[in-house]
Amino acid sequence: MFGWEFPPHILGGLGTASYGLTKGMWENGDMDITFVIPKPWGDEDKNFAHILGANSTPVVWRDVNWDYVQNRIGNVMNPQTYYDLRDHIYADFNYMRTNDLGCIEFSGRYPDNLLEEINNYSIVAGVIARTIPCDVIHSHDWLTYPAGIHAKQVTGKPLVIHVHATDFDRSRGNVNPTVYGIERDGMNNADHIITVSELTRRTVIEKYGQDPAKVTTVHNAVEPLSDEIRNIKMPRGKDKVITFLGRITMQKGPEYFVEAASMVLHKTHNVRFVMAGSGDMMEKMIRLAADRDIADRFHFTGFLKGRQVYEMLADSDVYVMPSVSEPFGISPLEAMQMGVPSIISKQSGCAEILENVIKVDYWDIHAMADAMFSLVSYPALHNHLRDNGLAEIDTIQWKKAGAKVIDIYKQVINNRR
Repeated sequence: MFGWEFPPHILGGLGTASYGLTKGMWENGDMDITFVIPKPWGDEDKNFAHILGANSTPVVWRDVNWDYVQNRIGNVMNPQTYYDLRDHIYADFNYMRTNDLGCIEFSGRYPDNLLEEINNYSIVAGVIARTIPCDVIHSHDWLTYPAGIHAKQVTGKPLVIHVHATDFDRSRGNVNPTVYGIERDGMNNADHIITVSELTRRTVIEKYGQDPAKVTTVHNAVEPLSDEIRNIKMPRGKDKVITFLGRITMQKGPEYFVEAASMVLHKTHNVRFVMAGSGDMMEKMIRLAADRDIADRFHFTGFLKGRQVYEMLADSDVYVMPSVSEPFGISPLEAMQMGVPSIISKQSGCAEILENVIKVDYWDIHAMADAMFSLVSYPALHNHLRDNGLAEIDTIQWKKAGAKVIDIYKQVINNRR
C-alpha cells in the first residue's frame, strides 16, 4: 500500500481512512500489509501493518555500518530492511539530493514542492517494489498513483487505486490540469478503482472516462471509540454549541455555515458557533462573521487533532458539515459516535449511507438554519437523532469495508492468472 498520511500524524481524512481500512482488512485475517508513507515518525501503530518510510529507503548506495543506521533510523525501520532495500537500487541517482544514508528527504506534509515530492516518492517506489514481495499494489489518492504505476511496472502485479477525492471535489470544478492528468493516468493504469461513494464513482466514470465495470464503491467507516474517549466530559455553559469541524476551504462550504448561523442568531441568542479547523478561507470567514455582526457568538479554534477533536465534539450540541462536494466525509460519523446529532449536505458521500441525520442542500442556508434551530430548541428531536445515531453508527464498521476490498483483490489476482 502506498499512502501519504498515517495516524497519529494526519492532516485530513485521508490518514484516518487509510488507517481504518488497513486495520479492517487485517481483522479479516490472512493479510500481510506493508504501508508506505513519505515520512514515518516512529509512533505509528505497527500491530497490523509494516510501516515503511520513503525517507528511509536508499536510492544512492552508501557504505554505512549497522550501528550508524540503527542510530539514525532505528526508531522507524529495522536496519536490516535498510540494507535489503539498498541491494535493489536500480539506477544511478547520484544527481539527486540525498542524505548521509543515500535517502531522499520528505516533508511528510503537503509542501509547495508537492509535485517534486510525488515524483521522488515514485522513484523510491521502484526500490521498494524490487525488495518487498507482494500480490497486489494499492495506492491511496492521487499523490501515490505514480508510485503505484511504477511498482506495477516493476512487479507485473495488479494495481488497485483508491479514490478518496478528485480534483473536481477539491476545486469546485476549477480543475488543475496537472493534478487531473495524474489522476487520470492512475485510473487508466489501474486494474481496478475503488471509490469512497457512488457520488465519487459517477465522477470517475463521467469526468475521467473510466469503464463502470472497473469502478467499485466501498464506503468508509469509523473505528470504535475507546471508553476513555467516549466518556469525555467537558464543562458546559448555558449556551448551546453548534460546530463546523474541517478544513476551512471552498470545498467544505464554510460560508454557508456562517450565513446559516447568522439566521439562527436572529431567532435566538443562547447559541454559540464554533469553526474548528484551518485553511485558506479562515480569514475570510472571520471577516464574514464580523460583517454579519455575530463575531461575539463565533469561535475559531484553529486546527484540532486526536483527542482535541473528540473534546470539541463532546462540547457540541449539533455538528454541521455543509460541504459543496464531499466524496465521503468521516467527521459526521465521528460526531454521531459522540452522541452529537449531525446536519450534512446532500452533496456528500456519507449521505448515501446515513439515515439518522438531517440532510440539506449545501446552498440552502434557510433549511440549514431551520435544522440548526430545531435541534437546539426541541429536545425530543435532538434526543431522537442522538440515540438512533448511536445505534446506527455501531453497524458501520471498517472490518466490513475491508472484506469488500479483499474481494476486489481476489478478483484482480484471478483476472491476472
